[in-house]
Amino acid sequence: MSREEPESPEPEAAAGDGPISEELSGDESHGKDPDRCTPLTERPTFWPRPCEEPVLGHRSSLYFASLDATMEGLQRRARDICSRLAESRQEDQTVLSGFRESFLLKVSELTEQLEEQLFHSYGFHNKLIQQRLQELDEVMERVEEVQAELRCICCAVEAAYQDLCLQPEA
Repeated sequence: MSREEPESPEPEAAAGDGPISEELSGDESHGKDPDRCTPLTERPTFWPRPCEEPVLGHRSSLYFASLDATMEGLQRRARDICSRLAESRQEDQTVLSGFRESFLLKVSELTEQLEEQLFHSYGFHNKLIQQRLQELDEVMERVEEVQAELRCICCAVEAAYQDLCLQPEA
């Protein structure tokens, strides 16, 4: 694995024989390095280790600085979007809480109105029921009077029948 690093990655990438282009092309027998022909699991890592600082040319450092700035911008935008999303959710929660409170208040008011209407209706129907019960009581008294008269009539008829049956035939 004694490979010399070029001064800039552009000529290597343009030539198509860099570590990244060979890995992406899938042609393992194409490279000049004998380590390249080993299976994928045994292949050495070509990425720089954290302790090694690669030497970059001026153009590469500008490219990576631009890339870092772009990444920072994207991260900042992602954080802004997340914070706006959190704020929006908080506003939605506040609106929903307000809606719930107003809805509960409105339901409470409507329930009170319904109770008042029901009590008014119960009062009206109680008066009607009271009148009907009074009329029923009067009718029942008349029925009892008629029943008493009917008993008197039955007794009178029975007495008259007995008188007729007891009289000798003439």
